[in-house]
Amino acid sequence: MESTEKPVQNIKKKRSQSDKIGRLKYNQQLLKQTLSEIEEVKLMLRTIFAGLKGSFNFEQSLIERVICVDEVDREILSLLFEAGSPGLLPKDLTGKLERFRVARHQVSRRILRMNKRLEKEFGEHVAEQRGWHWALTSFAVEIWGKNENDELKKEYSRSL
Repeated sequence: MESTEKPVQNIKKKRSQSDKIGRLKYNQQLLKQTLSEIEEVKLMLRTIFAGLKGSFNFEQSLIERVICVDEVDREILSLLFEAGSPGLLPKDLTGKLERFRVARHQVSRRILRMNKRLEKEFGEHVAEQRGWHWALTSFAVEIWGKNENDELKKEYSRSL
């Protein structure tokens, strides 16, 4: 006697979550979940970075990569570094950036956006307003000063 064991009840195949709520909504839920997890990881990284900030060596290339969107931003930073502690008026920056055709208010907006990006990543500002003038912060002067010293050292070693 052969007995084929069949279950008494038929086991129904369960529907997946994407079948229940629709594939598009399911994918949107997964995307939201993934984005929230990424934000948590970014927050952890910022917290770790804040603790190690004193021992971290910043380089100009790293800061430029984080805050500069285009050539105009890089030029603004170099002009502010050359101006030194007193800084420059947005009107003066606009005059020196004639080839880019940047308006006075756009210079200030660009600097504010650069500050916002750097604040988000490292908790620092690249430029500050001194009266009506914009000048680099001590954090940025340190970084750009290191780069100047490195270039001077390279030129000096080449001449020897």
